[in-house]
Amino acid sequence: MSLVQAVVDGELVDSTASSTSLSSSSSSSSSSLDKDSFLQLLVAQMKYQDPLEPTSNTEYISQFATFSELEEMQNMRTSTDMARAQELVGKQVILKVTSETTGNTDYISGMVDYTIYENGESYLSVGGSLYSLDDLDTVVEPEYIEAYELATEFVTDITELPTVGNLSISNKDAVDALEKTYTGMTDYQKTFLATDVVTSLNSYIAKMDELETLEEDA
Repeated sequence: MSLVQAVVDGELVDSTASSTSLSSSSSSSSSSLDKDSFLQLLVAQMKYQDPLEPTSNTEYISQFATFSELEEMQNMRTSTDMARAQELVGKQVILKVTSETTGNTDYISGMVDYTIYENGESYLSVGGSLYSLDDLDTVVEPEYIEAYELATEFVTDITELPTVGNLSISNKDAVDALEKTYTGMTDYQKTFLATDVVTSLNSYIAKMDELETLEEDA
């Protein structure tokens, strides 16, 4: 779901995120029924009930007890959401944001800078914009980020080498560095490298060994 949808000149403006405070829309957007509102409705129900078929006190008490139980559950959910949102501060997340007007879904990633609670919902600040906690798709673990960045750098370095057929002894330091990096990777980090990348690395290593042998024999 999108965070908020603004109205300009009577038309809905599609927006997947907003860094503007949501407090201004609290009175119009909130549809929750608090205890005071429930009591007012209960009093009105008692006042305008059919005098020939009055509602029993037991039923009123039952209604209030049911509402109190629901309110307690909502308060527990609110506390849980707030705690959950607070735990995300400083972590990398992926948000799945769907436009309410177009139905298009965007995936947004970034670090959670802070959280706020407004209009009965918790919001995450990511990249300068606010997103509903309901938009959270994935919490990215530090190990994942490290492995991904290492693999990306590794692929970039290996693509900067000449082809295996054009490799020369001057590329020895670069090939040795790649081999050292790969050897130092954990099994988990190695899973981020495609098979053809590893195959290319082995080809470069074998070719460099061949070039070194030729240089020694010369």
